[in-house]
Amino acid sequence: MTTTTSPRTLPADAPRVISTAGADPIAGRFAGRSILVTGAASGIGLATTQRLLAEGARVIAADRTADALAELAAASDPECLVTVTCDVTSEDDVQAAVRACEGRLDGLVNNAGIMDGFEPIAEVTDAAFARVMDINVGGTVRMTRAAMPLLLDGGGSIVNLGSMAALGGAAGGAAYTASKHAVIGLTRSTAVMYAADDVRCNAIAPGAVITAIEKNVASARGAQVIGPLMGARMPSLASAEALAACICFLLSDDAAFVTGATLAADGSWSAQ
Repeated sequence: MTTTTSPRTLPADAPRVISTAGADPIAGRFAGRSILVTGAASGIGLATTQRLLAEGARVIAADRTADALAELAAASDPECLVTVTCDVTSEDDVQAAVRACEGRLDGLVNNAGIMDGFEPIAEVTDAAFARVMDINVGGTVRMTRAAMPLLLDGGGSIVNLGSMAALGGAAGGAAYTASKHAVIGLTRSTAVMYAADDVRCNAIAPGAVITAIEKNVASARGAQVIGPLMGARMPSLASAEALAACICFLLSDDAAFVTGATLAADGSWSAQ
């Protein structure tokens, strides 16, 4: 008789090294530039927003959680930060976020996203699959499409949030894995289509990051299959600040000839 484990939270509770590399901002790197960040009020989005502010950018911080945006605004210079309540599944909200850029946009970080419950293809419902795809893929499409006219006006850089689940099949369920693979495809297509217009588009593929994003397993098979794989292969945990440093590199002129790339920021996980 096959025994299955009970659903639990991933990753497994094994000892991990926590990386905080790249925590020091580079003063003035984004002075005079305007950057739009989605999912800006928590996790990687918050760390990226804070780093961009520290590096001199004007940040348009878009997030669906108004209370968290208010906390961010209270701790920031109002001359440098604009907050917009935005659900990336809403075209009206997306257009409002782009209007808040006031005609100038130099960079876009498509960070908003959700996890699935690690359900395999035989268990995922149409509704669950559609929700993950609508936020992770549809949100990236809507925001990039709306922002592109401003980016084309003077050139700019887009960074899309991928995942280890964009590089393999052992870091999420069917819906999340499909969505992050799609994000990489969108990144490559956008890079090719707009390279001649000085608009770069890259993706970052984080490994395990210490954020508030839910990683709860709703599937017994997901826990049984993916839990041991993650427990055995995951090399380290990164702070959100470490990922923000990578995102800001891709946004910056230091990556001026990098487009269509996926940066695996995973502590060697994908190299195993």
